[in-house]
Amino acid sequence: MTIRVVVVDDQDMVRSGFAALLSAQSDIDVVGEAPNGRLGVEVSRSTHPDVVLMDVRMPEMDGLEAARRLLDPPPGVVHRPKVLMLTTFDIDDYVYEALHAGASGFLLKEAPVAELVQAVRVIAAGEALLAPSITRRLIEDVARRRPLPRPNTRLRLNGLTPRETEVLLLVARGLSNAEIASTLVVSEQTVKTHMSRLLAKLGARDRAQLVVMAYESGLVAPGTSG
Repeated sequence: MTIRVVVVDDQDMVRSGFAALLSAQSDIDVVGEAPNGRLGVEVSRSTHPDVVLMDVRMPEMDGLEAARRLLDPPPGVVHRPKVLMLTTFDIDDYVYEALHAGASGFLLKEAPVAELVQAVRVIAAGEALLAPSITRRLIEDVARRRPLPRPNTRLRLNGLTPRETEVLLLVARGLSNAEIASTLVVSEQTVKTHMSRLLAKLGARDRAQLVVMAYESGLVAPGTSG
């Protein structure tokens, strides 16, 4: 199956470079490009991509607002692509907000080509972006610098079983499914089952949002995730 991608970035060279790199892959088709968030939303609504690569800082409409509009569309709009934020380390706050809004994760603009391609494939398949430890470190860094909102998130965690809570804690600490299986001495398939239940019970889109919820609830505090 071909993965349909839209690239949204106000820097022409960056946008065209990403588009060219992705188009060179046999399983990826770049179906649109846009120089700002407003046009990015319009292009995405008309082309129905599987994945949108979204820059954070752009004129007219930034990537955060564009991600919100794509992930929480108005009535009548059914299509919701996966959103992959493009960022640098100096704008972590925006990326945290994007993850909270439902983005599947983030990718550094300086990432190697292979990492970019793999990131698109991973989130198109419904997984969280890249190594969970990267997302965890990002959120922990933001949490250290400003308090995270915790609107009823703790109450939602009360519905989890002790084992599900344990798995969520390990996810927030940055462990992969294989590492969680090794830690709990269970099969990786058992971990995947727990992950599916966590996503369903908490209404999370993917692993990245589970990490966000773990921090918002206070289950994990900055500096204690190990």
